[in-house]
Amino acid sequence: MKSIVKRLVFTAAAMAVVASAAQARDLTVVGWGGATQAAHREAYFKPFMKATGKKIIEDSWNGEMAKVRGMVETGKITWDVIQVEAPEVFQGCEEGLFEPLPWGKKLDKSKMVDGAAAECGAGVLIWSTILAYDADKIKDGPKNWADFWNVKKWPGKRGMRRGAKMVLEIALIADGVPVKDVYKVLSTKEGVDRAFRKLDELKPHILWWKAGAEPQQRLAAGDVAMTMAYNAWIYKVNKKEKRNFKIVWDGNQYSMDYWVVVKGSPNKKTALDFIDFTLDPKRQGVFFNRISYGWTVKGTEKYVKPEMLPHLPTAKGHLDNALQTDVEFWLDHGEELEKRFQAWVAK
Repeated sequence: MKSIVKRLVFTAAAMAVVASAAQARDLTVVGWGGATQAAHREAYFKPFMKATGKKIIEDSWNGEMAKVRGMVETGKITWDVIQVEAPEVFQGCEEGLFEPLPWGKKLDKSKMVDGAAAECGAGVLIWSTILAYDADKIKDGPKNWADFWNVKKWPGKRGMRRGAKMVLEIALIADGVPVKDVYKVLSTKEGVDRAFRKLDELKPHILWWKAGAEPQQRLAAGDVAMTMAYNAWIYKVNKKEKRNFKIVWDGNQYSMDYWVVVKGSPNKKTALDFIDFTLDPKRQGVFFNRISYGWTVKGTEKYVKPEMLPHLPTAKGHLDNALQTDVEFWLDHGEELEKRFQAWVAK
């Protein structure tokens, strides 16, 4: 009996040590790496560590949700805060992979831009898919997605992302569907058929891309006359390589990345403190002066340098005729539309 008691006491003590060690683990924040994470480091990570005395361990990922599921299912949580794209924040919340955020006085919804306060996520940044062209080669450039289809006036290949999402929306906008009606039209069989008919017109002139670095590489090489691309990549190439790639903001599609807290994180309180720390306009200003994404906290524009403002999706006028990607639509219809799209591309 004494040996059993001893074992129970020892086991309880061991579990307490493990729990204590888990609690003592440094906050691990996971992002996409590269320039975005470098900007996070200066705007958020270093100031947070200085202000709180708590250490942040950085990690990066490629969006593979299986790893997060594995952590939650086994209870071996090694990540605390993750930067995720919009579909993942909604899907992960529904699956119970992320902690619901306690929006209230501390995490204040009222200071967030539209769509930035989700049940399990707090907006990190806004990014846009835009039309880009080389202004050194095209003086009187395209003004909208309808112009993108005009291969007679602007001969040459068109770069497009090889995926249904964003491409089908662009096709409908190019075909004259008002931005506000795009998803209403795309929700019907007739609307989907219409998008594919419009794509049929351009198909012989399309060069498909997958990775975000490709569009500007093809523009630089002259492989395409114009391309759909991610705004921050275009800005980066213009700045680094002194290119004159122009962005057409009319009809751009924008989406958001979010901070989430992994369900069961032993550092939940610190994780929430960190997220709240990033939702400050001055700190966001530091971030958006370094990289050309859009802010998620109202009032941030006051802290962005005038020379940087025109390059951000949230600058005045850039969202006037923009389309916010409908996450729920793509969660509901993505699989069937992607299957049809890839079969169409392969024809």
